[in-house]
Amino acid sequence: MDGLNSAKRSVTILGATGSVGKSTLDLIGRNRDRFDVLALTAHSDVRGLAGAAMRADAALAVIGDERLLPQLKDALSGSGIEAAAGEAAIVEAAEEGADWTMAAIVGCAGLRPVMAALRRGGTVALANKEALVSAGEIMTRAAEESGATLLPVDSEHNAIFQCFDRARPGSVRRITLTASGGPFRDRSREEMNGVTPAEAVAHPNWAMGAKISVDSATLMNKGLELIEAYHLFPLGPEAFDVVVHPQSVIHSMVEYVDGSVLAQLGSPDMRIPIAYTLAYPERMETPCERLDLVRIGSLDFREPDLERFPALGLARAALREGGAKPAILNAANEVAVASFLDSGVAFLDIAEIARETLACYDPPAPASIDEVLEVDQEARRRARDITRTYLN
Repeated sequence: MDGLNSAKRSVTILGATGSVGKSTLDLIGRNRDRFDVLALTAHSDVRGLAGAAMRADAALAVIGDERLLPQLKDALSGSGIEAAAGEAAIVEAAEEGADWTMAAIVGCAGLRPVMAALRRGGTVALANKEALVSAGEIMTRAAEESGATLLPVDSEHNAIFQCFDRARPGSVRRITLTASGGPFRDRSREEMNGVTPAEAVAHPNWAMGAKISVDSATLMNKGLELIEAYHLFPLGPEAFDVVVHPQSVIHSMVEYVDGSVLAQLGSPDMRIPIAYTLAYPERMETPCERLDLVRIGSLDFREPDLERFPALGLARAALREGGAKPAILNAANEVAVASFLDSGVAFLDIAEIARETLACYDPPAPASIDEVLEVDQEARRRARDITRTYLN
């Protein structure tokens, strides 16, 4: 980090005990002289949150589940770290005014905290894709109004950000996001019919949480990323493509009008894009494995199969329709994935539940976070009703 300004950056991590939060803390721990941790939050992992807060010497630790506040206070006893609990406290942590905020709360639970961080200004590193999927126009408008710098953390969007000419967006013709294809990329629909949650979360390349691993297995993750990319980069919906790239070495590509294609390559380690956002506009050292193309030998590409992986097609349709459709898709998918992970519905039912929810619910486009959350709750209610019809 020799190129960085010597002044310390204050940091808040929303979702500190998830995979992205842990990777962020790992990088900060290797550069303690460069960062002051203001606040860490988690939903219910008291032990993980308290341990992370003490290791990072955080000023504040916030647990989402208010019932767990006494446990958090006990775990932090004698440390001098303030403890708080509840959704409002997480929003207040996001408003603390950190120079840099990692938004890594999974799902729509992250919407209000992300909005609070964007309105406060500073730099917001966005790992919560649901924020832009469900409320993209609202979020980007808030960033513009406050002057916040919005940096994408997803490896694909981070790669695009590194290759995209933001001063001359009209020179870009197409953006291609790469997808590993997940653990079932070579299986037929018949072979996927009986897959278990354990099989679905065993991603071949990336270490991720259970929900996002299932999304990767259905390719819903890539569909949600298409919607997210649309809100991050000023191109029309049809300018975004997906290609299956099993090695996960090329993270995304930007094609220019002259035929040039710029790509960002790297080992499949989330600490690389996180480090880019932590040090932006400079770069910092990471402990990540260096890319060895000779050892890899070859890079493969194929078209995604929308018959075997219909979730990607559903996301494309939701992007084209706009309005509330992306929020409905996201909510229905979360309900279906939760049921699958709980050994409820079958793997192939996930996309079908999302499809049926989209077909039966068509509200007006939401104009505020409150309206987004209303759409989200109603979509979840309908998706749960539909999910019950798939249970034995």
